[in-house]
Amino acid sequence: MTATDTPAELDSDSGSSSSSSSGYGSDAPAATSGPGGVLTGRERIDALDAQIAELVLRRIEVSRQIQASRIAEGGRRVDLRRETEIIGRYSAALGRPGTTIAMALLELGRGRA
Repeated sequence: MTATDTPAELDSDSGSSSSSSSGYGSDAPAATSGPGGVLTGRERIDALDAQIAELVLRRIEVSRQIQASRIAEGGRRVDLRRETEIIGRYSAALGRPGTTIAMALLELGRGRA
């Protein structure tokens, strides 16, 4: 995904932009396949992506609140034991990509030092 791609411009299966101008890889015929077709599936993916983004933003805010409380109580900003638990949970559920997702969430939640 490039900085200018939007979720709707990405092929959810490959993560790459579709090439409709050349006809190569064009989605036009499949897009009109009715209920359960490509467009319907992509709309569902887009809706899920919006929900995921909203949840991530909520998670960042909760993490910020926890950090503030921990620091106010004399603790450290980052709890490495807790981060290890989170990485383990995502890894157990999703395998190696889960580790990447957990690391990204933790980085977002840490905020600025």
